[in-house]
Amino acid sequence: MIPAQFEYVRPDSLAEASQVLAEDEDAKVLAGGQSLLPLLRLRLAYPSKLVDVGRLAELRGVHDRGDHVYIGALTTHDEVMRSEVVNDGCPLVALATAHVADRAIRHRGTFGGSLAHADPAGDLPAVVLALDGVFVARSAGGEREIPAAAFFVDYLENALDAGEILAGVRIPKLGPGWGFHYEKFHRTAQAWAIVGVAAAVRRSNGSIAEARIGLTNMGSTPVRAHAAEAALQGAELGDQVRRACEEAAADTDPPADLHGRPDYRRHLARVLTHRAVRAATGTP
Repeated sequence: MIPAQFEYVRPDSLAEASQVLAEDEDAKVLAGGQSLLPLLRLRLAYPSKLVDVGRLAELRGVHDRGDHVYIGALTTHDEVMRSEVVNDGCPLVALATAHVADRAIRHRGTFGGSLAHADPAGDLPAVVLALDGVFVARSAGGEREIPAAAFFVDYLENALDAGEILAGVRIPKLGPGWGFHYEKFHRTAQAWAIVGVAAAVRRSNGSIAEARIGLTNMGSTPVRAHAAEAALQGAELGDQVRRACEEAAADTDPPADLHGRPDYRRHLARVLTHRAVRAATGTP
């Protein structure tokens, strides 16, 4: 299908891009285009303007900032996945990014674009949520930090205000003693997750001292499995972990579609959380 008519704007600076967005609430940011362009072709989005920020170098790159890793919004998935800084400082991000679509999309799609798209079936939102990432938005008025817990507002809706552009994401380093894993269940290779689980687990003396669990496609936004996290704290490896992971689907509201009913997704969340936690702890 042919997209609806729109005006194409390619700003030379972040300030210019912010001004265009502030003046027209129906304008959309175009980065890698891997999420937006399909919506345009299906006429599920009708932007008056496409603001192409693809050549704004200030939005690219991965940087080690001591206690956190900063990933520029225009950094491609492939660059994130291959970055030594990311693999050393926040390996869960690299693990999950390797699950995003296929190689062609990973070379064009951007880290920030995928997150700003705010699709709960996307692989990255649940990961950034589990790691307590912080989104950095910029506008003519300056810079604003948005915690991941407040960034995802509803289905395909984020907390960016008019005129704001996602500049990058700060991912805290969890330090030594943590294990990580991303488990994804999907019907075919390269498809969206029916359910996905991002797990970060810290072991101590044969038990779990702390756990972070993010769930993909278990609600209208990515979900933090707080009940499972609480149950896992202090659990000894083995049956206690399995029982704790039964809490993974608590307080979730998964969608019903052609790929599965809510009760099926809740079952998957419990099973995949157990798998992800075991993998993160190195348990066979």
